[in-house]
Amino acid sequence: MLAVAGLMTASATGGALVALAVDDDSGGGARATSSLDVSPAADDGDPADEPLSQAAAAVLPSVVSIEVGAGQLSGSGSGIVLSADGQILTNNHVVAPAADGGEVTVTFADGTSADADIVGRDPATDLAVIEAQGVSGLTPARLGSSGDLHVGDTVLAIGSPLGLDGSVSAGIVSALSRAITLQGAPSEQPFGGGREGRAPGETAVIDAIQTDAAINPGNSGGALINAEGEVVGVNTAIASLARGTTSQGGNIGVGFAIPIDSARDIARQLVEDGSVTHAYLGVSIADADSGRGALVGSVEEGQPAADAGLEEGDVITEVDGDAVPDAAGLTAAIRSRSPGDTVEVGFTRDGDERSVEVTLGELPDD
Repeated sequence: MLAVAGLMTASATGGALVALAVDDDSGGGARATSSLDVSPAADDGDPADEPLSQAAAAVLPSVVSIEVGAGQLSGSGSGIVLSADGQILTNNHVVAPAADGGEVTVTFADGTSADADIVGRDPATDLAVIEAQGVSGLTPARLGSSGDLHVGDTVLAIGSPLGLDGSVSAGIVSALSRAITLQGAPSEQPFGGGREGRAPGETAVIDAIQTDAAINPGNSGGALINAEGEVVGVNTAIASLARGTTSQGGNIGVGFAIPIDSARDIARQLVEDGSVTHAYLGVSIADADSGRGALVGSVEEGQPAADAGLEEGDVITEVDGDAVPDAAGLTAAIRSRSPGDTVEVGFTRDGDERSVEVTLGELPDD
């Protein structure tokens, strides 16, 4: 199970809540119908009787199990069918071991399997698209809108936890816009959090949906759906309870999913271009010394922040009215936007509260 950095909260019993563990189970001619364009409903034969069972029945045919093998490494996860001819959305960490050579195998809801190729990966958001070979007539998932979610809404998590294909668990939306950082390689970026928009090393920073629907190893890349049977998120990470040097790696009621509004755009770019562009503010950041917010360490000349008048020493506290708790929160907020978007940035300077509109640029490749 891959470790992730982020929320660390002392528990009343002396343990620590270590967020997060990405929930994989790793050891080492005519265009087909696509849910990126249109979302046909699934038909599972015998109708389910209750609303939640009907929602699950609608999506189960569109969720797959993924097995990855690359030398001594192997792993498993889940995926969401995007197109009738085999495009599948999943997490980058599920398929990354096979990026430089390896095998990816997809098992569908009817038990059949197919080899798959990686179409594109985006480590910055922990998303990837793969394509199953030689298949047709698949049922694309219905993609909803994560922007319509509210805390307390009922959601279902669908995937293959611990290799148990087609598993469904129920819960609610526990929180929205929860900034989490999935741990990657150590960084040599200066000033704590590094450059805004680029987390240290190969880490992914996610503006996540938090849910208490049970998510376990193997659920990565699977669907978080609403009560109408629409995909609203991509299940990605769980919190685990650590005691000393060991951790309880299973579900403890704190799971995280990438909002589908962001995932849809990332998937479209991966399908069309094989790569992704990310929004960029143009500052280096760290957590604020006191209170909440992201402290600006430097401002890059000619970039959006500088053009808008932000300065070194400013503390960014809001983006479009949403609170920025820390440097990771700012990165997640900016990353959830697109280049060219205009956002209102709230900040403090010398104790004075101010705001400015910033038109975001494109994150440089270097």
